Order: sequence, then structure tokens, then C-alpha cells
Amino acid sequence: MDEAIQQKIIDYLKPVSEGLAAADVRVGLGYTSVRLDDGNIGLAWTAQAHSGSCTHEPRAGTLAGRPAGELLEMLASPRNSLSRSLGLATANALAAGLPRPETTTVDVLELVNIRDSDHVVMVGFFGPLVPGLRRTGCRLDILELKSDRPGTMSPEEGRASLAVCSVAIITATSLVTGTMDELLSGLGSPRAAVILGPSSFMRPEVFAGTPVTHIAGVRIRNAAAVEKIVSEGGGTMILKRHMDFETICLS
Repeated sequence: MDEAIQQKIIDYLKPVSEGLAAADVRVGLGYTSVRLDDGNIGLAWTAQAHSGSCTHEPRAGTLAGRPAGELLEMLASPRNSLSRSLGLATANALAAGLPRPETTTVDVLELVNIRDSDHVVMVGFFGPLVPGLRRTGCRLDILELKSDRPGTMSPEEGRASLAVCSVAIITATSLVTGTMDELLSGLGSPRAAVILGPSSFMRPEVFAGTPVTHIAGVRIRNAAAVEKIVSEGGGTMILKRHMDFETICLS
């Protein structure tokens, strides 16, 4: 994995972005959305911005109307995580305009078929999944960037678990935080590695050569409703009524 996943996404989509522009850009408290002038929309988790002032995005007011390729390039921003949110939302909007690879609506945990003998590492706290995972009897370690949540550990503490786990469930927000490559390279030989969440980039090509076996993301059905919810600070639990959850099986 010599080239960063973010750069692979940019290189993959650069030709697709030609002639397209951002028609609508929204940076909500939970999610960022970008709708292109071809009608396709993409989501990404909104990173916390620490600007030191009330302006978190200096280009605010000028993003809508810019070429899609320009916003896509923000995904590789080395310092500004909010720019990476905008870049990933743009990438997901561009990917939405491509023929979708074969997907399934079967729940990804069913597909992985977690057993009591499994050692599962969850990177990012997916609260709704935890009770079901606990019921399987598996060993469950949860890694969080901010490990002040009870029962979680920091990425540094979790390195040993990543190296030996049999199943990894990795939040797609790692594409925004810039930690995806480190997480994937830290895996040993898991039988399953899942990228999960509405931020997931639903193109298997960019994950070739990585341990990723499943990409579990969303297909947006109602762009206008999603934009309104994003603007009003809504998150996944409210957005999900306007999205279909789908999984791509890579192996």
C-alpha cells in the first residue's frame, strides 16, 4: 500500500470529475454533503475543525459552483480534516454517478458470520452493533481516537489487537481522519475486514491489495431530504430513512 488510499480515490475519480461542478455544499455538525450538477450526492462525516476562530472553512460561500475535481483534491489535504470531509463527500457523489458494483442488502454482520471463537476489533464506536456482537460471545475490542468512552481503548493501545484479530470493522471516517492506511497496514491476516458507515467509498478498485473484504455503505434515495437533515445537524439515525444500506463483497 505505497500510495495513500485518499490519493488512490482521487486518481480513480479525476477523469470522472471532468466537466462536473458542485451545485450544493453543506457542512453540517454530523455530516457534510456535496451535490453535483448532474444530481448525484455524496456524504462524509464532518471532521471537527479547530480553526481558532468562528470561520472553519476559509472558502465558505464559494464552494458551490467550483469544479468537482477541485473539491475532490481536498481529500488529500495534509492538515485540514474538514477539507478532507468535503473531498470525501465529493468523491462519494462522483462514485454515485458510476455503475454500482454488485451489492447485497444482507446485513454485513450476517455476511461475516461472527462466531464465539472470533476476536473482533471495532475501530470507531458503532453503538447499534455492540449488543449483537456481545451476544455472539466473541472477544470484542473497541478502538476510539478519543478513548474516554468506557470500554474502549486508544489506537496505540489497540495496535496489538489489530495485528491478531480475526475480524476488523473499521469506520469509514478513517478516510477523513487520515488513519485508514495505518489501520489497514496494522492488520495481520483477518478473515474479514469491513469498511463501514455512510462515508464509505463504494468502489472496490481502490482497496485492491489491502485486507478489505467488505465495504458497507449507503445509496441515497432522497437527496433533498438528506440535505435538509445535514443542514439541521442530523446524523445516521435520522438520515437512514432516506438511504439504502448496501454491502460490496470483495472476496
